[in-house]
Amino acid sequence: MADSEPTAPLDGPGAAMLDALFSQSLVGLHLLDTDLRVVRVNTATPAMRDVPVEDVVGRRVDQVYGLLDADEVLALVRGVLDSGVPLVAHVVRAHRRSRPGHQHFHEISVFRLETPSGDVLGLAVAVVEVTEREESRAREVVLEMTREHVGRTLDVLETCQELVDVLVPRVADIAVVEVVDALLRGDHPPLAPLPRDVPLRRAAFRAGTDDSGTDADAPQAHPLGDVRALPGPTPYTQALSDLRPRAVASLDEDLPWLAADPARARAIRAAGAHTLITAPLTVRDTVLGLISLYRTRQSDPYDEDDVSLLLQVADHTALSIDNARRYTREHTIAATVQRQLLPRRPSSHPALETTPLLLPPDSGGQWYDTIPLSGARTGLAVGGVVGRGLHAAAVMGQLRTVVRSLAAFDVEPDELLARLNDTATFLAAERATLPTADPLHRQALAARFAYAVYDPLTLTCTVAGAGSPSLVVVHADGGTEVRNVPAGSLLGSEDKTPFAATAFTVPEDSLLILSDTPLPALVASGDADALRRLAERRGRPLEDLRDDVLYALAGTAEPGPTALLLIRTHPFPADRVGVWPLPDTPTVVATARRLVRDRLADWGVERETAHDTELIVSELVTNAVRYGSPPLELRVINDRALTCEVRDGSASTPRLRHASVVDEGGRGLFIVAQLAQAWGTRYTPEGKIIWTEQGPPPG
Repeated sequence: MADSEPTAPLDGPGAAMLDALFSQSLVGLHLLDTDLRVVRVNTATPAMRDVPVEDVVGRRVDQVYGLLDADEVLALVRGVLDSGVPLVAHVVRAHRRSRPGHQHFHEISVFRLETPSGDVLGLAVAVVEVTEREESRAREVVLEMTREHVGRTLDVLETCQELVDVLVPRVADIAVVEVVDALLRGDHPPLAPLPRDVPLRRAAFRAGTDDSGTDADAPQAHPLGDVRALPGPTPYTQALSDLRPRAVASLDEDLPWLAADPARARAIRAAGAHTLITAPLTVRDTVLGLISLYRTRQSDPYDEDDVSLLLQVADHTALSIDNARRYTREHTIAATVQRQLLPRRPSSHPALETTPLLLPPDSGGQWYDTIPLSGARTGLAVGGVVGRGLHAAAVMGQLRTVVRSLAAFDVEPDELLARLNDTATFLAAERATLPTADPLHRQALAARFAYAVYDPLTLTCTVAGAGSPSLVVVHADGGTEVRNVPAGSLLGSEDKTPFAATAFTVPEDSLLILSDTPLPALVASGDADALRRLAERRGRPLEDLRDDVLYALAGTAEPGPTALLLIRTHPFPADRVGVWPLPDTPTVVATARRLVRDRLADWGVERETAHDTELIVSELVTNAVRYGSPPLELRVINDRALTCEVRDGSASTPRLRHASVVDEGGRGLFIVAQLAQAWGTRYTPEGKIIWTEQGPPPG
């Protein structure tokens, strides 16, 4: 109360009640005057038992209670004095004289005291210690933050960093996480006790702020990324041996185990750490790593509540790390399978060079292929299975095999996609029959795919796609265009819309980019720079141009999985092909043999191969004259193999027969099949082409 306004003292029961409250109640009672000085205080509370009354009475409230946020509390109390609005159940932090390093929490309620006439006398402050409640809440907050923020990624090192970010400064001033190094490769964790020679990697480190609020530059025993076995015996090695935590209340310099790990001992002394708790990261009796917490300031040693908290945090973190390890292992296996299933290098061709680009390169489900086809043509395939991991890689391998098998039958791109979709639909139906507990049962099977056939002799390209493929063409003169590839449903979907193909002319010395997804970084109308740069650099090696495409795609916002092929066309050598129209007469067979004999002689083909080729041409031309229809055409190609083709206007299908000994005919295709390494029929809008391939390129 203000000295200028004395009040009459209470007597009787009222005075007795006040005396009892101020001397016996465990609820802190404080009486302040209008200058916010302490007039009377309850001395029975634990917080005041070791504080002389004369050190409190007469002093301002922010100067006597060890408040950590004294200015803030003073402003709140003064606000009650000025406004008369009570402050109820506000939590403040303070230090006790008897335990200066320990932070206590108090819940204060402040009320203004007035006379019946409205004169302000001062303030009444009720204080209840809630340290245990607030510490329990703080532990719950740490657990909740751990569940929310630790393990958000399937990355071991990132998970460890997320953990120390949660623990510092809420539980520790310094936090260190070390993991078994083999986990980063996806290997299985070792069983406890951890062998002495198993190396651990320092995965994460964080130090709190110093007294000035800036980040503390705490010394480390070893830098991040350091890999070494832990020396022992120490609390760290013991925790990894029996999978029990260790708490060291006082890190005295004379502790004998410090000598076993000099580097760590030096770091502890340099940081001023005075208490330690370390706990293993373990799952199913295996050792994943170790987490160590230190306190460096005036604070209590770690207690059983801290140990219990760290064990719960360690359990969650260990599961997250193990999930990341499992993902790494599956990812590694999937990438290995993908590498084994993909071609070692694109097939070479004198009129075509290619180089692939897969994004990401190790997802498991992306693939490309270049497939040699009859007539010097090349099949160009890019695709990607939706999803990641080993299952995506397995489906990719199945689809790639089917594509190669279908391409061998010379089917058109749109028909190839239709038949490939039948396979994908069958695989999806098989997946749907898996047990409901199998994760694959809930995972739809779908794939993107684009397939093109390039013919260097006619300079045409026919392309079809499942999904939204892209095809960019950079011409020899620097001009660029984006071809409109018909979009189709994803492979494996229930949409039965037929696939469509488009054909266009590709000038010689063109650069093509075939992708199974849209390429906004290259084809967006507002960003022509990428295409312009490609046009300017079109003469550089394809590997350099692939880098340019990669950089352009990386500049987009989170580019999705993409498989693409860079293709450069070259003129097919004119002296390596012979084309002759043939009359539809029986005598044309001799003419055809002579034409082929002369051309093979020019190419330097050995006599035996030339003789076989003449027999093949005789049979093919004879069949065309006898069973086909005009116009007839003979073509021989000196390419990856020696190719013979006979074209006619009939769409009838030739059939290989095994003639009996008394049959006078029917042996033509049988002879062809015996002499050629491969043969087949390719259908065109004008009829069909029967082709054969023999041996390696002559000459």
